[in-house]
Amino acid sequence: MGGVRFLLALLLSLCIALPAQAGPDVLLAKVYAANVDPAEYWVSEKYDGVRAIWDGRELRFRSGRNVPAPRWFIEGLPPQALDGELWLGRGRFDELSAIVRKAEPDDAQWRQVKYMIFEMSGAAGSFTERITEMNAAVGLSRLPNLHVVEQFRITDRKALKRKLKAIIKGGGEGLMLHRADAPYRTGRSDDLLKLKPLEDAEARVIGYEPGKGKYAGQTGALRMEMPDGKRFRLGSGLTDAIRRNPPPVGSLVTYRYQELTPQGVPRFPRYWRLREEP
Repeated sequence: MGGVRFLLALLLSLCIALPAQAGPDVLLAKVYAANVDPAEYWVSEKYDGVRAIWDGRELRFRSGRNVPAPRWFIEGLPPQALDGELWLGRGRFDELSAIVRKAEPDDAQWRQVKYMIFEMSGAAGSFTERITEMNAAVGLSRLPNLHVVEQFRITDRKALKRKLKAIIKGGGEGLMLHRADAPYRTGRSDDLLKLKPLEDAEARVIGYEPGKGKYAGQTGALRMEMPDGKRFRLGSGLTDAIRRNPPPVGSLVTYRYQELTPQGVPRFPRYWRLREEP
């Protein structure tokens, strides 16, 4: 018995961990700047979904892992490579995430999931030309869940601001701007821009979380409490000086965030400033 345990231990010690599958190279967005002329771009709604890349054979998350979609969903996709978002609807990200990450897909739930295409990976020509190709590919698809994201043109910054306001009022997340004459490129560039409003609010510091790695011995995050009693951690945006000397417990901090989750806590909160109370 002892020999068996020794052999097992030896085998375990010789095992080499396999590297994680690399994610596919994709186009990534920069943040829209006020000096950008929106007339040079196609504009679309920014969908709060889960990024999914189709290479003609497999549907994968950005991480490189296969999306565990039902067989009928995969078989209905066209042979062309596509890039887009799996989406349920505005404000339903958490529900969607739970559906698309189940190891055993639920057919009834997946019937609700839309695959919203905004790019044709690796295709030639300008983005304007690729819009035509995307519509053609989706038109020939056997999957009714497959859609091309609606693209429209904006004349100027004032019109862009009005459109953003309308999208946000309707429960949307923001806008995406894709340069009309851009060839297909991967990586982060001005070819693709995102425009989202930031909210700000105040919460009280109720404690601290210790830092790790390069922040060892400093504050890793602030423990915060909102006026309604909900709690969250705030680590993004803390400077080295703040980590060494954090706001005292009980102080009021202003933070910025993108939106509230269905649980009512801020998504992607970022420290902004210490609020001086009267």
